[in-house]
Amino acid sequence: MSLSVIAILMPGDMGHGVGQALREHGHRVVTCLAGRSERTRGLAEQAGLEDCGDLETLVTESDLVLSILPPGRALQQAKSVAQAMEATGQTPVYADCNAISPQRAEEIGAVIESAGAPYIDAGIIGLAPGKPGKTRFYVSGRDVAPMQALDGKGFEVIALDDRNGTASGLKMCYAALTKGKWSLYTALLLTAHQLGVNDALYAEFEDSQGNDLQAMRGRIPRLPADSERWAEEMDEIAATFAGVGVPSGFHQGAGDIYRIVAQTPFASETRETIDASRTMEETLRVIAEVLPNKGKAS
Repeated sequence: MSLSVIAILMPGDMGHGVGQALREHGHRVVTCLAGRSERTRGLAEQAGLEDCGDLETLVTESDLVLSILPPGRALQQAKSVAQAMEATGQTPVYADCNAISPQRAEEIGAVIESAGAPYIDAGIIGLAPGKPGKTRFYVSGRDVAPMQALDGKGFEVIALDDRNGTASGLKMCYAALTKGKWSLYTALLLTAHQLGVNDALYAEFEDSQGNDLQAMRGRIPRLPADSERWAEEMDEIAATFAGVGVPSGFHQGAGDIYRIVAQTPFASETRETIDASRTMEETLRVIAEVLPNKGKAS
């Protein structure tokens, strides 16, 4: 399948890495930077992506559009692209690669298909291409061949079935563990801090849960940079669970934890500017300061 020009919306941490990998495998990669931040513009330039200026030009020039952005913006992005398609009469394949619920994936699919374009549901697992570990795109939908054509071009593409929502469902279940786990760690450590039992708990963890404590020390200081986006992802996971009759309260609470973390000064950091010297203890002290009820138990 000929996919000469691929669009990335938007070139953030994951998107610019995917775009750079595709460029290295011979594709022309474009984007639309209208209204985007200086950081996003810098990442796009770093990856060698071409700015089309507006979505109408982007859909006219592209064979495939990959939507890779925070989940709370996925539906509006699809609506904007669908409007550009209707305005130009151009209907490139649209793959939604965001961390969204199966219900949201179906809703976005309906928006794109109503504009006359093919739609692919995709879920990304792993860090961006070029970083440690593998990057996998799980895909589903009536025709996933355009995404399968990208297999091996910096990432792996795994086809599931012909239903919109399947790939997103898998992503939600995976992230329910990985990102849900970090919210649980943060919640229990904040509680220990507020109760004044944190030092004793750390000592017990050191003795009986050493691997978990090591993981906490390494990861919790880095959470604020992702907290706002991950709060939206927890909401999507909760909706996924509720949609199949599974209690969703845990991940609703996980979203609340990330929203609290997003209120700290550390949340202004990006993955490039995280203070690598900051400790878990320092991070937790600052998060505790923005808790709705700051008082410690007596």
